[in-house]
Amino acid sequence: MHNAQPPTHAPAQTGGVFHRLDAEWAALCSDTTAQAAVADWLAADQLADDVSAVADSVADSVADDRPHALGPAQLLAALRPGVGHVTDPLLRNLLRRAAARDRSAVLAARIVVQAMVPAAVRITRGQVRPFGGRSFEEIGHVTVAALFEVARSGRIHSRPGRPAANLALDTLRHVCAEIAADREEGGEPLAAAEHLPDRTPGPAQTVVAAAVRTAAATAGLTPDRHAREDEATGSRLELLELVLDAIDGGALTPADGHAIAWHYTAAIPDTEAAARAGTTAGAWQRRRSRAVARLAAALPRRCAV
Repeated sequence: MHNAQPPTHAPAQTGGVFHRLDAEWAALCSDTTAQAAVADWLAADQLADDVSAVADSVADSVADDRPHALGPAQLLAALRPGVGHVTDPLLRNLLRRAAARDRSAVLAARIVVQAMVPAAVRITRGQVRPFGGRSFEEIGHVTVAALFEVARSGRIHSRPGRPAANLALDTLRHVCAEIAADREEGGEPLAAAEHLPDRTPGPAQTVVAAAVRTAAATAGLTPDRHAREDEATGSRLELLELVLDAIDGGALTPADGHAIAWHYTAAIPDTEAAARAGTTAGAWQRRRSRAVARLAAALPRRCAV
């Protein structure tokens, strides 16, 4: 059976929170009740074949020719980044199950937590400070608790490439709120430290930026040679996210999104963009003007949500 990766993601220390998660996970993977529950879920959600294919490829990579029944270990393998089309629907289905109020919901949330351990470690490292008692282990406990709470919340992002990013961002928000509420004895509120200038992108920024770039590329907003990652930052990245949200919400069509993003974030000349779209430059410019107006009209609704 393919078990979770060895506990290498936290600093070397006996009994750390992430080491304990890995130890618990190894035991969970051997639990026949958990294996049966996961197999039933995958069959019900019509994802068993996809997860089996991932499990088989993992077995091949480690020269393991034993039979692999579906269970938590195979589910975790299918949730790892880079697996492909199965990751997003699988994570969404897990989150729906985790939001239920039965015993299986706890199992689903626990699997989500294990899948998000790398992101949890990054969040923890980003919030550790050499002052104020914010050690790796203490922040790690806060992060894991927040991640479990978010997994059980029922908040699920529908955009391709975003469920995991949304989980990480919500977890970071919970962690920051928890830290801000914890006052140092005889000192300033820890929340003040959050306002210190730091030019290094934090875990939330990194996760969200990568997810927006992925979703924008999937939606055709940053086509081929114009998809310059070094420029997809700051205001350009914010515009891409606004356009993606507007397409998701129905305020813009995909073609409207192309008209805006190709011009303002990819700097594609109108003549080239029009040729790509099979229209004239003038018609393309008019489409962009109407699309910008619709996007502007949608912004108050988006901010009010």
